Amino acid sequence: MARALFIIDVQNDFTEGGALGVDGGAAVAAGISRLLAEHPLHYDYVFASRDWHNAAGDNGGHFAAAGAEPDYTGTWPVHCVADTPGADYHRDLALPAGTVHIRKGQGEPGYSIFAGVDESGARTAEVLIEHAVTDVDIVGIATDHCVRASGLDALEHGQRVRVLTDLMAGVDPDASAAALAELAYAGATLTTAADLATA
Repeated sequence: MARALFIIDVQNDFTEGGALGVDGGAAVAAGISRLLAEHPLHYDYVFASRDWHNAAGDNGGHFAAAGAEPDYTGTWPVHCVADTPGADYHRDLALPAGTVHIRKGQGEPGYSIFAGVDESGARTAEVLIEHAVTDVDIVGIATDHCVRASGLDALEHGQRVRVLTDLMAGVDPDASAAALAELAYAGATLTTAADLATA
């Protein structure tokens, strides 16, 4: 049995000043780096996901059509286009050697880390099975979208899931609270990095 940390979409376009910047995103990046630095042996594996959208097309309807206003629930402004600065990890996110990098949303919305692939093309679920990962802690951006989707998928795939609520940031406070409640109802444990440090 192994434990993994899922770091969801801590990217420039999802932090302050980005195309879809979320308040508190930079603090989340720094907090995750601090967690990893202070507890380097806590996780057997670290997975870091990124939206990695195609420059051409609307990525399965994910980008609002040209001239149309995004509705910010199913359609969005252009963001996290592959090989652009907006798709890069935030500068305050320090990832350890051996991090499993997951790219998602290539031609599709791709909210969940389970929709992505690693650098070899293997799906996230396949990599978890390969490394006998049974427990996952989740942090990142945004609570009410990609964190929510990733947590629910992890539970569906049989993982024991903890959600570190002090290391995430959401788009909408009410929707974020609802997402956390949904995750808890589905079987996730809501906790904090501070609680892990004293456990």
